[in-house]
Amino acid sequence: MPKIKANNIEINYEQQGSGEPLILIPFLSADCGCYAFQVAEYAKHFTCLSLDLRGTGESDKPEGTYSTELFADDVAAFMQAAGIPRAHIFGLSLGSATGMWLAAKYPDKVKSLSLHSTWPKTDPFIKTVVEGWQVTAKALGSVPEMTIKSIFPWCFTPELYAARPDYIESLAGFVRSRPAQPVASFLQHSDAVIAHDAEAQLGKIGAPTQITFGRHDMVTSTRFAKHMTGAIRGSELLIFEEASHAPIFESVDEFNRKTLAFLLRHTG
Repeated sequence: MPKIKANNIEINYEQQGSGEPLILIPFLSADCGCYAFQVAEYAKHFTCLSLDLRGTGESDKPEGTYSTELFADDVAAFMQAAGIPRAHIFGLSLGSATGMWLAAKYPDKVKSLSLHSTWPKTDPFIKTVVEGWQVTAKALGSVPEMTIKSIFPWCFTPELYAARPDYIESLAGFVRSRPAQPVASFLQHSDAVIAHDAEAQLGKIGAPTQITFGRHDMVTSTRFAKHMTGAIRGSELLIFEEASHAPIFESVDEFNRKTLAFLLRHTG
């Protein structure tokens, strides 16, 4: 897989498809493979560039404090180094937090913005949940196992666990098959989630924006919907009625169809 030197680090990425560039920013504990169920469809219409953020996958993992703003600076530098003047920006959860900073700080680089399972500023509830993940990661000494045991139940509905246990197990196998994030890097990433505050940036976002939530998500629940759509001019809201925090895995066909429709409306 190719790597690009940007913002003083080596950033690893995967590229598939052809058409306008679509940059996919991963979520907490994940690497560039996390949107596998989307890229297969999106790559029919877009040049999909899936990144490993600093501290994940095959990208560099420097010490120091990470932030969602720093991740956005990394993505902007990646685009500059790769010769991509403008792109569609897409992210779920941590990826969306990074995307909103990117669209606010580098508006000329963002053609459209897709914010899935998103939130503008970490509140005490999210902080408590993520601190629990940190405890588990340290106790298990394994980010993949922590993801499966502690993050998965926040990502999927009880109904999915009951109806499709084999599917849950296959997703666990997928997580275990990817390059394992070091615990220290996960703590840097999760601290960035806890510190996330893009509240003052939302009004600076001018790109066409799609904001989505899973109806049953408790972490980044629909409690954020009204505020975010009110703060980001002209944004559109979409709720996935049968999903929790990860409609990309729980409502794959519906998610792909409706998000692709938004992206295609803003091409050309």
